[in-house]
Amino acid sequence: MNIPAELKYTKDHEWVRIEGDIATIGITDFAQSELGDIVYVEIETVGDTVEQEAVFGTVEAVKTVSDLFMPLSGEVLELNAKLEGEPELVNKDPYGDGWMVKVKIADPAQLSSLLSADAYKSLIGA
Repeated sequence: MNIPAELKYTKDHEWVRIEGDIATIGITDFAQSELGDIVYVEIETVGDTVEQEAVFGTVEAVKTVSDLFMPLSGEVLELNAKLEGEPELVNKDPYGDGWMVKVKIADPAQLSSLLSADAYKSLIGA
């Protein structure tokens, strides 16, 4: 199970990479393996300000549809356009080419509510 130490995590299995006031967000290796083959990613919140823990999109796998929860309040600046034609990138490279959105962080204090890699490993029993 790949859980990069430099990222932050949520109890809902999203990962967050912080670069200045921009957060890149995706789902964890654990989440994509639990979901199985991802066939569609739907995110229609670009340009919207989404509150922490609100749904910002969905991931559709062969057997299920799962909501995506925003780890930090902020404006959704960008969607990973590659996922429209290649949703399987989430399975192949969840922390790289499989990222989902970039968000301008509204409240940096919310960063303290995110999990470290070790805390996330404990959550999933890794």
